[in-house]
Amino acid sequence: MSRGTVSAVFLLLLTGMIFPAGRNQTEIPLRFDHYYDDAEVNAALNALSSAYPELTRLDVVGNSEEGRPILCLTLNNRKTGDYLEKPALYVDGNIHGNEIQAGEVCLYLADYLLGQYGKNERLTALLDRSVFYIVPVVNVDGRHHFFHGVASAWTGNRSLRIPVDDDGDGLTDEDGPDDLDGDGTISTMRKRDPLGDWKSDPEDRRLMVKIKPGEEGEWLNLGDEGLDNDSDGAVNEDGEGYVDGNRNWGFNWQPSYVQRGSGDYPFSGAGIRALARFIRRRPNICVAWAFHNCGGMILRGPGAKEQGEYPRADIAVYDYLGLNAEKMLPGYRYLISWKDLYATYGDFVEWMVNVNGTLGFVGELFNSSSETFRSNKELQVNKGDPEDDLFSDRIERDRERLKFSDYLAHGELYKTWTPYRHPVYGDIEIGGWVKMSSRLPAPFMLEELVHRNAAAVIFTAEHLPDVRLEKVSVTYLGNGLSRVRVRLRNPKGVPTMTALAEDRRLYPQDMLRARGLKIAAGGPVLDQFNNRTDYKRYKPELQFLSLPAFGVRLFDFLVEGFGRLTLEYSSPHAKNQRLMIDVPEGE
Repeated sequence: MSRGTVSAVFLLLLTGMIFPAGRNQTEIPLRFDHYYDDAEVNAALNALSSAYPELTRLDVVGNSEEGRPILCLTLNNRKTGDYLEKPALYVDGNIHGNEIQAGEVCLYLADYLLGQYGKNERLTALLDRSVFYIVPVVNVDGRHHFFHGVASAWTGNRSLRIPVDDDGDGLTDEDGPDDLDGDGTISTMRKRDPLGDWKSDPEDRRLMVKIKPGEEGEWLNLGDEGLDNDSDGAVNEDGEGYVDGNRNWGFNWQPSYVQRGSGDYPFSGAGIRALARFIRRRPNICVAWAFHNCGGMILRGPGAKEQGEYPRADIAVYDYLGLNAEKMLPGYRYLISWKDLYATYGDFVEWMVNVNGTLGFVGELFNSSSETFRSNKELQVNKGDPEDDLFSDRIERDRERLKFSDYLAHGELYKTWTPYRHPVYGDIEIGGWVKMSSRLPAPFMLEELVHRNAAAVIFTAEHLPDVRLEKVSVTYLGNGLSRVRVRLRNPKGVPTMTALAEDRRLYPQDMLRARGLKIAAGGPVLDQFNNRTDYKRYKPELQFLSLPAFGVRLFDFLVEGFGRLTLEYSSPHAKNQRLMIDVPEGE
C-alpha cells in the first residue's frame, strides 16, 4: 500500500468514541507543519494502524480521569515473531498536557518508520528484529484542554485532571485563570503605577523590565489574567489540579510537601496507573524514551542525588547513546537530571530504570535560542554562551524572540497590550506571549525538530540487543567425552540486562540450556587460550548470564557420548536463539 496515496477514514469503535464530523479523516503520510489536537492524534494512530495492519497493533492502555482513551501503537512485523519475543523500545510524550510537541515526535516516529518499511534497508531490518511501543499522549485530558480550553505560554493544562484544594478553603479548582479578553490565551495583566517595580523596556516598549534601585516604576505586574472567582481576596490561587503525571510513579515517590504535584499516593492518577500495568505486561522493554519540553536537553538519571550514581557499566552505555544523540540535536545537551537540572521524585523514567530494569532517557524538546534574529557575526560572538537559552531571564533574549515573532512568525507569538476594565484592579492592560509560543516551536520549525529527535530514538533502537549464538568448536577429549564450545555475542550498544537490574535482581538473567546429550560439566570460559573454564557444579546444562554492550561470552559444555546437541538461549530482552551441533563419535 503506497504511503503517499493511502487515506484512512474510521470510527474508533474500540474505545467507544465517535469523532465529530470533519475530525475523523486523516491522510497518510501525516503532516508535521501543524499540531494535532487530541482527537486528531487518535485519528492518526487509527489511520496508521489501518494503513499498515501487518506491522501495527493498536491498544487502549486505559482511560484518563475524564474518560478519554490513552492509546499505544505497537510497531512489529508479525512475520518475524510475536511482539513479546523481541527486544523493545518504549517511547511516550505529553505526560504534561501543555507539552504538545512531545506527542508530535511520537507520531512522527511511527509515521516515519512505517513509511520507510520496505524502502529503507536499515529501517526495514530494524522493524523486522525489534518492537516499538509508542504512546504519543499520556495526559490526554491535558492535551484536549490545551487545544480547546485556555492556557498561558508557560502554565495551564499541565496537570492530571484530579481536583486539588490549593488554597485550603474546602473547594477545589474554583479559582483558576480566566480568559478575560476571549482570545484563547491566558496572557499577562499589568496596571500603570509609578510605584510598581517594572517599567517599559526602552528598546521595545512592548516588553517590561525590572526597575533598578532608585528608578521610578511604571507598571505593576499582576500576573496571569483572571478574576477572584471565589471572593476570597485572591486571584488565580486555586486553578486546575495540581497532580503532576511525572511525579506520581511508584519509585522514590515523596509527598507534596517534598515534591509538589506528587498526588496523595503513587499511581493515584487513573491513566498513570493503567500505563504502569500496561508496561509491566511488556517485560521485553530494554530502553524508554519519554519526551517533554523544553530546554534542548537529553537527560538521564539519577533523578535525585540520594539515589547514588548508576553502576559504571550502565553509565558507559548511557554516555554512548546520549552523546551520539547530542550530535544529532544541535544545541541540545546531554545532562544528568539531579546534577545539571533539578531533583525529581516519583518520576516515570526513574520508575522504568529502578523498577523495570530498563535504560531511560528524557528528551526535553526545543531550545528557544533557535528562535534567532541575529547576523552570522552576532551568532559567532554569542556561540556557546551558557545563558543563551530558555532558562535565561535576560531581556536580550526576549527582545530577540520578539523580533523573531515579528519577522518570522509575523506577530503570531505575542499579543499586543490591550486595555481592559478589571472589576478588582480597575483599568489594566492585557498582553504578552501567547500559549502557542515560548515552550514550543512555531509550526514551520516543527518538522526538523521531530525528525532529529526521532532519529535519536532510532539510533537507540538500532542498539537494542541482537544476540547471536554460534558454534566455536567441538573437541574430542577421550573416554567418550567431548568439549563443545559456543559463543554468545551482542554486537550492539545496549546490554541484555543493565548492571543495576542485575545487582538488584529485578528480573531473571538470560539462560543458556543444553539438551539432547548428557552434560558432564558446563560453564563460562575464563581463558580461551589456556582452556580455563569455571565449571558449574550443579545442573551444568543450565547456565545463567547477561550479555554486556558490545559483549561476548564463551561457554564450554563437556558432553558424554555422541549425537545431536541442542543449545537454547532465552532472554527477556533479546530474541531467543537455538543452535544444533552434531557431536561426532570419538576415536
